[in-house]
Amino acid sequence: MTVNKDVKREGAKVITMCGSLKFMAEIQRLAEKLELEGNCVLSITYPTKAKDDYTEEELEILGKLHKRKIAMSDAIYVVNSKGYIGDSTKSEIKYARSIGKEVLSLVDGC
Repeated sequence: MTVNKDVKREGAKVITMCGSLKFMAEIQRLAEKLELEGNCVLSITYPTKAKDDYTEEELEILGKLHKRKIAMSDAIYVVNSKGYIGDSTKSEIKYARSIGKEVLSLVDGC
């Protein structure tokens, strides 16, 4: 899918990646593809340790900052491989729609 073939003077479309970390490699591949098509991609913060090793405060900070990325974006791109959408991603889709952001997805049906 080509979202923005030409990077125009006024700037590229800003897209925040959303999806389960179990699809991390797919998210990274698609983020690169979107950027090579002329978009500015804001990605997920990839964990450096197990989820249980993060404090509740750290997880809350990461979640709030990801929502801030969505607010700064023109659109989100949901990597819903095999149609899977977890609870966090569902909340990101709901938030994006509530503030008028475009929702793009790998598999139709978001």
